[in-house]
Amino acid sequence: MQVDLNKFITKNDVVAVATSGGSDSMALLHYLHKNSVGLSVKVVALNVEHGIRGQESIDDTNFVIDYCKKNQIECITYSVNSIKKAKDEKLSVEQSARALRYECFFDAINKGKCTKVATAHHAKDNLESVLFNLFRGSSTSGLSGINENYSDKIIRPFLNVQKEQIDKYVLENHVPFVVDQTNFDDKYTRNFIRLNLVPKIKEIFPDAEKSVARYTEIAKLESDFLDRQALLALEKSEGEAYIKLPLEKVLFNRAVVFALKHLGVKKDWEKAHIDAVFSLVENNNAKQVNLLDGIVAVREYDKITFYRKQAQKDVCIPFSLGKHNLNNKTFCFSKAKKDVDLKSGLFFDLDKIPTDSVLRFKKDDDRFTKLGGGTKDLNNYLCDKKIPLRMRNSLPILASGNKVLFVLGVAISNDIKVDDTTKNIIQYTED
Repeated sequence: MQVDLNKFITKNDVVAVATSGGSDSMALLHYLHKNSVGLSVKVVALNVEHGIRGQESIDDTNFVIDYCKKNQIECITYSVNSIKKAKDEKLSVEQSARALRYECFFDAINKGKCTKVATAHHAKDNLESVLFNLFRGSSTSGLSGINENYSDKIIRPFLNVQKEQIDKYVLENHVPFVVDQTNFDDKYTRNFIRLNLVPKIKEIFPDAEKSVARYTEIAKLESDFLDRQALLALEKSEGEAYIKLPLEKVLFNRAVVFALKHLGVKKDWEKAHIDAVFSLVENNNAKQVNLLDGIVAVREYDKITFYRKQAQKDVCIPFSLGKHNLNNKTFCFSKAKKDVDLKSGLFFDLDKIPTDSVLRFKKDDDRFTKLGGGTKDLNNYLCDKKIPLRMRNSLPILASGNKVLFVLGVAISNDIKVDDTTKNIIQYTED
């Protein structure tokens, strides 16, 4: 069995082999340890006890520890509670165990215990993964199979190696291993595929693993290309993401997923969510859909905007000169010189401000009189100004009753404009 390890490992790497004690991971540990001197790397073992099989699981961990002691291999161990996480987060035990396992991998990397983690996924695992994702209705990304190299940190040197080759290596090199009995329990989805479907497939297509490997290589190239194109249509800022229109649906769907990830949604999105966002493309402006975790998608002219909806506080602050902070917006009302250039900023007449004027947010019955005259509903005025719907309710305003005197940073009402009779000119500035 020959594997090009130079694809995965560089000189002075510390590679932690994810070692369960099973034949595949023990073969990988043995193979990498045997070749470590020639590669100028250090190889250690990393064992995660998942808390699923009681004493049997603990015994497997002890087996790995004992093997490492006999062969002078450093062993990093973790113990997690997959069953509790599955219950708390409403996951399958498989999902929970995998999530915790990878948390341990990155913990070891982040704490400097290793530079990379190697897992023993092989060609048959790749076939099973493609079938699993296919039956779940995955996109092309899911049909790209298992990555050989994930973010340069998680490596899979055996991914193109046949299971039969690994078994032969174990036999020829007398590599000890333990048998996890849960691998034969087909109540777990992947086990069902492995035990029941794959053997039937290989009866008809003996080279299924190689064929699927070729397919996944092509699918990954195409998927990566589409991802790059989708990202070109996506703009991101803190707490928001935007998809520029028009955009082909195949790219739009991917851009939606990237937008959700940017806003912190790592899982649980469905095709129905993506389709709901796409429905906004042909709808009028200001239409919106509620997605996951409080995230809203809204059509705004030539783009779809994603943001996390937050409850608006009821604020009412009496007007006064000086600095104020409202909705994380810091601004100041200060006296200006009489000869100031009124075109250089936003100015108003202090003496025209009613005594009951307050700083607050927009209300449904607010009215606004434009400079030069003409009063209309504030929401319609903001729409005319192309202020996005999601921003209208959080724009600070200065108002007396339902009469809006100033939309801060946007427009001064005709009711408080500076004229020839003005004695006290007030300037609005933002920090």
